[in-house]
Order: sequence, then C-alpha cells, then structure tokens
Amino acid sequence: MSLLKQVLVTVVLVAVAVWGLAAYVPASHPMLDRLGLLERLGIEAEAAVATQGGGGQGRGGGGPVIVIAKAVEEASLYDEITTIGDGRALRSVAILPEVAGNLSAVNVQSGDYVNEGDILVTMDDASQQIELERARFVVEDAREALERVNALGGTVSRIQRSSATLAVQTAELDLREAQLEIERRKIVAPIAGWLGIIAHTVGDQVTPTTEIAQIDDRSEIVVEFRVPERFVAQIEPGDGIRATPLARPQLELEGRITAIDNRVDSDSRTLRLQASLANADDMLRAGMAFRITLSFTGDPFPTIDPLAIQWGSDGPFVWVIREGKAERQKIMIQQRNSDTVLVGGGLEVGEQVVTEGMQNLRPGTEVTVLGDDAALKGPAPGAVTRG
Repeated sequence: MSLLKQVLVTVVLVAVAVWGLAAYVPASHPMLDRLGLLERLGIEAEAAVATQGGGGQGRGGGGPVIVIAKAVEEASLYDEITTIGDGRALRSVAILPEVAGNLSAVNVQSGDYVNEGDILVTMDDASQQIELERARFVVEDAREALERVNALGGTVSRIQRSSATLAVQTAELDLREAQLEIERRKIVAPIAGWLGIIAHTVGDQVTPTTEIAQIDDRSEIVVEFRVPERFVAQIEPGDGIRATPLARPQLELEGRITAIDNRVDSDSRTLRLQASLANADDMLRAGMAFRITLSFTGDPFPTIDPLAIQWGSDGPFVWVIREGKAERQKIMIQQRNSDTVLVGGGLEVGEQVVTEGMQNLRPGTEVTVLGDDAALKGPAPGAVTRG
C-alpha cells in the first residue's frame, strides 16, 4: 500500500472516531468544542453541553449537573434456606403378641383403618379356657367354705375364719389371672390408624418377637430435617415452613416447627428439627421425602436502585444528594434482590441517590434532579438525537 493510501485510510479512521465520540459519548463534546470540531459536525455547542450526563451540564458548562435520582427506601433483610427431610407418621406402633401360640383368627385386612381397642388377631386359648373354668370352681368352693365357717359363729376360731377368708381371696386372684391369660391372647389395636400389611395368617406359630403388622396414625406427618448451625438463633418452635413432596413437586404444603434438638451435631455442624404437616386428605405417607423451605426476616436496611451503585478502589459507593450537592457515600452491600439492593453505611431513608448522570459528579458538585421518569421521556429540550 502506498503512503498516500495509508494517509487517506488514517484520516478516514480518525474522522469516524471523532464522529463516534460526538454521537455516542456526550461527555466528549466540551473537548471537541474546544478543538473546533463540534461545529464542523453540525452540533451546536450549547445543545451538546446540555446532553452531558443525561441532559446535565458538564464540568466545563458552568452550571449544575442534571441527574436522575431515586429516594432511599427501607426493607428487611430476607434469608431463605432449602433442605431435604424425611417424613414419618405422627404415631407408629408395631403389633407383637404378648405370649407365644398359634393364630386362631385374623379379624382385619391389610390396609384397614382400625380404632383404638379393636381386636385385630386372636390366638388359640383352649388351654386357658380350661384353666378359667377350674378357677371359677375353686372360687365357688372357697366361698361356700367361708359361708359355712361364718354360720358356725363363735364355735370357730379366728384362725379358721382367717384361713377361709384367705382361701376365697386367693381363689379370686387365680380367677383374675386365668381371665388375663385369655385376654393376652387377643391382640388389640393400641392406637387408631391405618394398618399395614399383615404378614401372618391363621395357624401360624408366633412368639413375643413376631411382628404381626404396623399401625400408622398419619393424620399428621412429622418431617425431620437439619439446618446449618448459623440459623440456631433464628428458629423457634411454631415457626412456619413450606414443604414440597419430591414425588409431587407441584404440591406445596404449609407446616410448623414442633421440636428443636438441644444440641448441634459436632460432625456435620447442623441442628436437627422436626415439623408437622397436616394430612387431612391422606395424600402423604410415612417415609416420603420432602423439600423443606424456611424463610427468615432479619433487620431493616436501606434499599437503593442497583443502578446507583458505583465501584472504587475502596469498594462500593453511591452519590447521595445533600443540600443540593453530590456527596460520595461509601456503602456495604447486605443483600441483592431482583430490583433492589439492601445496603448499610450511613444512608438515611428518604435521601436521594443518583441513578443516572453520575459520570460528571465530583464531591461537592451542584446538581439538579430530574424526576424518576425523565429517562423514559427522551432527551432534554435542545439535546441532539442520533439518527
């Protein structure tokens, strides 16, 4: 490429760059005006200066900088934790016989709802029935002997009368024991609830270690889960939770914390909790897994628009307007939300923080604040538009 062509290309590139600065970087207008280039591009100096900072004056314009600002508001710090928990029935009982023997009758079916006291299974009690009849005979005989002793009056010694009375009492105790042995062969429901699968049938030999079935009272489901130890001071019995069965992710249930463990697990650094979920429609079962969500509302903090936050060598800061002048205020970000940021560091609710036009601000700069919707109305009067 010849030298002439190189010079021409360089001139063209410089011209394009100058035009780009004038069209897309309003802050460059004062410099271009001093070089005499602004008028050559067809842009009036006064109008160009007015476009700086979203319509504000630049440092070379001599007037206050026009900015857009929003008021500082207040909101509470919000924290949320999600964990997985396992559900169990409110009460669950394993049904085992008290004595060994053969099953003679099964009065319920697997999955039935049973009430407290219902007879579920009976065991063979033929031998116990015989003992019961024998005990009744002995009681009748002892009572007749006592009546005869009492009929003799004073002719019978006190020892004979005491012996006859003791024989009656002993016989009655034997009768009660025989009746108890028969009752022990009737397996009854200790609680109301839903019966599990019955694993035995009539004729099976069972012992006190043989589990016949289980009964679950699932009117409520108790979910056990763990949370990190940093939440210990924020949780109390009665706090609400949200629970979603992993098998039914579209279902969200409300529950309450019912129990908090008395210590943090030293290995996992977590605290064990229990929560209760109502199950009136009987959709939940013991053993289901749940996604548990806990929400915590903390201390109130000032909230600002995310656009107001600037970053410097010492961290984040904002430009706050006090007595018509811009002040640089260092902040500490506490929490970021979708449309606001909770901050700390000296801001007061109601103060104005700059969201647009801060590129020309310096500490102590006088400012003129436009309304929050100024950015939506387009450029200020006299400003130059592109295209």
